[in-house]
Amino acid sequence: MSKKVVIVGGVAAGPKAACHLKRSQPDWDVTIVDQDNLISYGGCGIPYYVGGDVTEEKELRSTSFNMVRDASFFAHTKGVNVLTRTRALAIDRQHKKLQVKNLDSGAEQELQYDMLMLATGAAPVVLPIPGADLYGVFTVADLHKAIEIKQRIAGGKVGQVVVIGGGAIGLEMAESFADLWGLETILVEFMPQLLPRLIDADFATMLQRHLEEMNVTVFTDEGATEIVGDSEGRAVAVTTAKRTLPADLVIMAAGVRPRSELAQEAGLAVEPWGGITVNNRLQTSDPDIYAAGDCIAVKHLVTGKQAFAPMGSLANREGRVAADNMAGLATTFEGAVGSFIMKAFDRCIAATGLTYEAALAEGFAADYSLTAPDDRAHFFPTSASVAFQLVFDKRTRQLLGLQCFGMMNDSISARINAAAVMISKRATIEDCMLAEMAYAPPFSAAVDSLNAAACVADNICAGRMRSLSMQRFSAWMDDFSREPDWLVLDIRHPTEAQPFVEKFGAEKWLAIVYDKVRTQYNEIPQDKTLIIFCGSGNRAYDVQIFLDYMGLRNSFVVAGGMKVIRWMGAEWLPQS
Repeated sequence: MSKKVVIVGGVAAGPKAACHLKRSQPDWDVTIVDQDNLISYGGCGIPYYVGGDVTEEKELRSTSFNMVRDASFFAHTKGVNVLTRTRALAIDRQHKKLQVKNLDSGAEQELQYDMLMLATGAAPVVLPIPGADLYGVFTVADLHKAIEIKQRIAGGKVGQVVVIGGGAIGLEMAESFADLWGLETILVEFMPQLLPRLIDADFATMLQRHLEEMNVTVFTDEGATEIVGDSEGRAVAVTTAKRTLPADLVIMAAGVRPRSELAQEAGLAVEPWGGITVNNRLQTSDPDIYAAGDCIAVKHLVTGKQAFAPMGSLANREGRVAADNMAGLATTFEGAVGSFIMKAFDRCIAATGLTYEAALAEGFAADYSLTAPDDRAHFFPTSASVAFQLVFDKRTRQLLGLQCFGMMNDSISARINAAAVMISKRATIEDCMLAEMAYAPPFSAAVDSLNAAACVADNICAGRMRSLSMQRFSAWMDDFSREPDWLVLDIRHPTEAQPFVEKFGAEKWLAIVYDKVRTQYNEIPQDKTLIIFCGSGNRAYDVQIFLDYMGLRNSFVVAGGMKVIRWMGAEWLPQS
């Protein structure tokens, strides 16, 4: 028997559900309602449209076979009705009716439904500061704003841009302004680091250092207090507690929040922070109303808690699951681990699962392995170094999270995706150590970098490796009086180690090359705590094992070594 399904929201989850539902139930009447006239676009592609990687906005709305996904496309190729420029006003759950209003004509009508789906997405956060409504202040909310931003820049009206917010969208927009357009770009982040809650501090520092190398000025731990306007109501500057930043264009990228007002007004269950509550079949508290996409609360598969996961990839998967269940096909969506990846000029940064700080806050017995392997066989011509931080629970040995930073290529996405699957299945260190990974020199080392990160985690859990965090090592390098009995044992090549010996003195920096340690270990003072130092930490661990065998157990390895330190841009490094 044919049924009527109404879907509110036409960007990601909504169109996916509608099309999948029509394939399952061709005789059903499926209608999408959206308040915009541009629908079914790749919102995550907006920064790349502004930055020129995507030349025309219609490419974000086109299929892989170059058909624009508009109302006519859905009607003629999918059999789905689409009402654009139509806002959903209220849900009458008792009579199963959705009240809508056409934004052009003002006419209102009621749409009868057997099942309703909410895919209302997320709204950008507008900071409650003076000047937020000035001309020239934009949120990255939809394609219309993206088109206007690009037109203003292309018209030569912009020389200086201030981006408020150091999350993924803010970073991607900053790159687009500085890279293609060569604009003077400043990014301001209220929290002490970029990508707060998504990555740990060391990785945020590496990312910030690279942005600054690419001429993006970054101010962290500094919130915007006002957007200053001129006499004509145009934004001309952004102020913080520390400075005034001239701006011809201001991008407010302070995050997003779920659009759940329609659900709340209808009496549906909503999480305290705004996400619509759903079960694993994506039903709301009303079994005839489903929800998917950025408006819902998603179970975090590591913590078990309800979380906000506004990602286009998840929205599409959720749309399919909701459609299956509306069609009577029992399918479940169990949750997510919070995976993300982004481009930052010629670098890439990614994470999945929990950060180390988040894992500690959640009560896990958390630790991490920090490694700096090559992204493919070291002898392959395009080999480059990457940084991995694998977070795990020392008691249960469960994998909790992974963060990666390196060159903009395929290596990081392959490892972050593999780790996401492992973490979602509650894999252990052993599972990761022994996971079968495809090998060929152009793609990886024989011992894959993900396997190697797990091996280091195993060494840490077993007590074979004692490592020193970058924060603690850097703090000591800034002030030796913190630990007066520490001594660096630098096992790198003499040409690499000598500048450090000359700068810091032999009483703080002892150089014995790696292959001479076994014959010269008697030169090492026994009353010092050794900080064993090399390029990535691998050789340092070898030396630590040997010194332990010789009875010198007072040592730590600088995990990640010089590679990570240089990426972080330590100020104490000798001038080369």
